[in-house]
Amino acid sequence: MKHLLKLLDLTGEEILGLLNLADQLKYELKHGIAHPLLQGKTLGMIFRKSSTRTRVSFETGIYQLGGHGMFLSSNDLQIGRGEPVEDTARVLSRYLDGIMIRTFDQAEVETLAEYGSIPIINGLTDFCHPCQVLADLMTIREHKGVLQGLKMCYIGDGNNMANSLIVGGLKTGMKVSVACPAAYTPNREVLDFAAGCGAMFTLTESCEEAAAGADVIFTDVWASMGQEGEAEQRRAVFKGYQINRELLAAAAPECMVQHCLPAHRGEEITAEVFEAHAAEIFDEAENRLHAQKAVMATVMK
Repeated sequence: MKHLLKLLDLTGEEILGLLNLADQLKYELKHGIAHPLLQGKTLGMIFRKSSTRTRVSFETGIYQLGGHGMFLSSNDLQIGRGEPVEDTARVLSRYLDGIMIRTFDQAEVETLAEYGSIPIINGLTDFCHPCQVLADLMTIREHKGVLQGLKMCYIGDGNNMANSLIVGGLKTGMKVSVACPAAYTPNREVLDFAAGCGAMFTLTESCEEAAAGADVIFTDVWASMGQEGEAEQRRAVFKGYQINRELLAAAAPECMVQHCLPAHRGEEITAEVFEAHAAEIFDEAENRLHAQKAVMATVMK
């Protein structure tokens, strides 16, 4: 495993290996056991989209691994003023030991990997969010003990989170059901992959059908970064695609609720449900740190 570009590139065994390492690194951190696995190495962190959790977790994580994180906004790079991604990849490969990029276009991440000579980590694109979903899988396993055989449900926009949850869940042996409006379904490449998993995957417009018997239910904001101008239109479309007390009644007993944050209470999730499951949701947020450390330790070693 040289890069983390998308979960479609990984096997189920590779995903589980990352989760096992994340568990180990979390245990060591909690017990004061140093793990400077990347001593002296530098991670460049390119942000073409801003973020709270991505920046803090990667910068803290590389420090805990013994390395150094360098924040690079579009204003700091010529890539933001017209320099080709291919040239940026080759230049930064001469200075850094790895790059994490949070951007819009998946092709930009793939091009960095093609033309650079150092590991590339996808911190988020409009297509997928692999680091978040590794943290999600880690959290489910912490609370439920296993992944295989559980039912994961996603309610809302068929966006980057939906894409990665489908892939990550199916590759680790989970049943996955998605409920979204017909015009907002997940990416075709992801749906083609899911179609090969047969009855393990279902796609529906009915939230109640998707949530039936679910062990964990996910949601995300109705309007992601870059879609703010569509917010009112999206509220009208997604009205009813909400995690609330009534929807949870259809799920399995002790069903978990997960949200990658930030959460818009009263839209995709009620304040009541969010607060009732806040411990699980903030475990999920914390696990970004541990899962990403596992990724960095694996690809940058």
